[in-house]
Amino acid sequence: MRAPDAAPEPALEIRFGHVGLGQLRIRSIDPEALHSHLAARVAAAPPLFERAPVCLDLSALPQEPQVEEVRAVLETIRRVGMVPIGLAQGTASVEALARELDLPVLTQFRPQSRSAPAAPAKPAPAAQPAAEAPLFAAPALMHHRPVRSGQRIYARHRDLVVTGPVGAGAEVMADGCVHIYSSLRGRAMAGARGEVTARVFCQEFHAELVSIAGVFRVFETIPPELAGQPVQAWLDGDDLRFERLK
Repeated sequence: MRAPDAAPEPALEIRFGHVGLGQLRIRSIDPEALHSHLAARVAAAPPLFERAPVCLDLSALPQEPQVEEVRAVLETIRRVGMVPIGLAQGTASVEALARELDLPVLTQFRPQSRSAPAAPAKPAPAAQPAAEAPLFAAPALMHHRPVRSGQRIYARHRDLVVTGPVGAGAEVMADGCVHIYSSLRGRAMAGARGEVTARVFCQEFHAELVSIAGVFRVFETIPPELAGQPVQAWLDGDDLRFERLK
């Protein structure tokens, strides 16, 4: 007898997972001002910003924009080389704008933390950055090898501890805190799912980018006096702060 035909493979699969996504929280809809600022950012760090997917956050504007104004902003973002893929969740007018622009509405990058943000604690000694209390009950993800350019290490629902150097072009990220017992020359992202009390610690600071709960700074805006120093970073409201570990 002839064997029955095998079931055909499905035409596609749908999966949801953590992806790198930037947030542009704009305070002006002036295309020239936006182009000048964004072009300078892209020129300063092309590997980081060229073709980077970004979400547009309109919540800081003094008044709700019209659809043509947002369309002009989106075109400005595309002209500098970034790729806008959606609007950050907001008011009902944001939902209406998204429909007009045929864009998705993405959940907020900065959901409320489980607890109110604490005042910056006294820094831990440089030799013991990982002694800070963990944010999650799960043990930290331990990574004992160098993180090289193009690599990404992600600690889901826990802290990340890296005992080797993080090279330029590499990325380390965690839903909790990131502790680096060596040099940081790449990108470090803590609080990847919105935990505003997360922190970044490293013993030799040369970061390309540091981000906590979606708030980030790139190397040209990080205080130069911290280069090569043991450093911690934390959020103070909407400000990302840096301090030398003593």
